[in-house]
Amino acid sequence: MAAPSEMPMELQVNVNGRVRTVRIEPRDGLFRVTVDGETRLIDAAAIDDTTFSLVGIDHGHRSEEVGLGEIGQSGELAVHLSGGVVVARVSSGPGRFGRGAGGTPQTAGRQQVVAPMPGKVVKVLVKEGDSVRVRQGLVVVEAMKMENELRSPKDGRVARVLVDEGTLVESGRPLVEVE
Repeated sequence: MAAPSEMPMELQVNVNGRVRTVRIEPRDGLFRVTVDGETRLIDAAAIDDTTFSLVGIDHGHRSEEVGLGEIGQSGELAVHLSGGVVVARVSSGPGRFGRGAGGTPQTAGRQQVVAPMPGKVVKVLVKEGDSVRVRQGLVVVEAMKMENELRSPKDGRVARVLVDEGTLVESGRPLVEVE
């Protein structure tokens, strides 16, 4: 039997409202990663506690630096990629995400949308009392010369807008609350 660190792991990952099945199998110091049935061989190395270098061995040795940061809500991560920031919620095993009408992932109770990294609020897209839909843009934060639109984690109503345009924010600072 394989050692625990050599055991395959299967996760359900919700990225911006789309649930994907991810299977990770350690293989001779590399990782065989299958996302929704498509498999890649990946060499992964930690740069620091929150940043990783990923190299696609079977796809021209394409590399990507990936940063991870927790964002206020249980189980949610801001994933920093070269193309921008996405919010992901990870669970182990299938069927862990609650779903509302129409199969849309939902989150219960009041939810805070927080800054995934330090930056400047360049646009506030909603005001208190506005009705919002899951994945609707709420605020735009500029960080590292890129504009990142942060979206609603659920259908609901904007309870509070906690920043103004031009506000400098630190990673993890609450920006908007949706109930």
